[in-house]
Amino acid sequence: MRDDYMERQSLQPLTVSQLTQQVRELVESNFDQVACLGEVSNLVRARSGHVYFTLKDENAQISAVMWKARAQRLKFELQDGLEVILVGPIQIYPPRGSYQLSVEQAFPQGLGPLELAFRQLQEKLSAEGLFDSARKRPLPRVPQKIALVTSSTGAAVRDMLQVLTSRWPLTHLVIVPVPVQGPTAAPAIAEGLQQAARLPDVELIITGRGGGSLEDLWPFNEEVVARAIAASPIPVISAVGHEIDVSIADLVADRRALTPTEAAQIAVPDIREVKSELLDAQSRLQGSLRFFSQQARNYLDAIANRRVFQRPVELLNKPRRLVDEQEQRLTRNIQSRCDRSREQLRTVAAQLDALSPLKVLARGYSITTDAETGALIRSANNCKPGQTLRTQLNNGELLSSVTEIVTPEK
Repeated sequence: MRDDYMERQSLQPLTVSQLTQQVRELVESNFDQVACLGEVSNLVRARSGHVYFTLKDENAQISAVMWKARAQRLKFELQDGLEVILVGPIQIYPPRGSYQLSVEQAFPQGLGPLELAFRQLQEKLSAEGLFDSARKRPLPRVPQKIALVTSSTGAAVRDMLQVLTSRWPLTHLVIVPVPVQGPTAAPAIAEGLQQAARLPDVELIITGRGGGSLEDLWPFNEEVVARAIAASPIPVISAVGHEIDVSIADLVADRRALTPTEAAQIAVPDIREVKSELLDAQSRLQGSLRFFSQQARNYLDAIANRRVFQRPVELLNKPRRLVDEQEQRLTRNIQSRCDRSREQLRTVAAQLDALSPLKVLARGYSITTDAETGALIRSANNCKPGQTLRTQLNNGELLSSVTEIVTPEK
């Protein structure tokens, strides 16, 4: 049956590889470049750098791949849920017998790719806090050395040099030349910022360029430049384009200038204004010194006219009176004390006189002592024959020798 059917249909059996190859040639020759609108889903970024995802609408879906070389050149990031127009050939993948869209270009639907890339990077860096005002550093008031990271041939650097040198000619200026346009500009600007920060004594960095299209200004919207500004140990002023142009570099920098000329005006003070301020300060200081000097003179005059300074001797009158009064009180106290002491002495003397042995002797009594030792003889038993005695009378002394001791009979 099978052979009869094959003969009737004039069919020659093919291998799977042969059939797949024929389908591949048919599809790829007829769909070598298509544009397809759909929503991105199931996006996967491989370590190799290739991006795999599905493009779908309400009723169908197709696999898609963007190879590493194409993905690196894409300005914005493909994300799930993003509606895009993808351009590229349809390819057959023989190992699975499936077809996929090989994406060469991608365009966000409703937004330009650069505008979308700007918004995506803005949201990412904002979430990391790179735009927070708390991390922005104050600029030095009078920087001694400034590095300009910009093109060395553009009008922007000429404008900045002219303004900087006219406003504050004392500042030392260093130009770090970098391209500010084109595919190699962003990494070069980032490297220039790092070089500027390594220069000795640099206190401020200015980076930017003059006006141009969004594509021209795009290097200052690259993530590598934004992170180089954020990592700079030196304060950075960003001056990109004109007043209406706002770049990622402007948002990350410590200070945004509307134009390169304004950046130069922000960076240094105007020497004419400083001189005027100094002259005003000098005038105010001189006036203050004159005022306070006159006040001090008036105060001294007022003090000098006081009575105490006109007749200083009067200051001594009161102390003199006090001294005299104290002397009088002291004299009276001493006299009174002496009188009391004298009276007490007379009383004690009278008492002592009444008790004096001499008074006793005057009444006929005597005092006998040993002539040699002076010991008082109180009893006959204290004497011995031959002992010499001294007898004290009222009007003289007697020396006698003991010849006999007589004691009363008991």
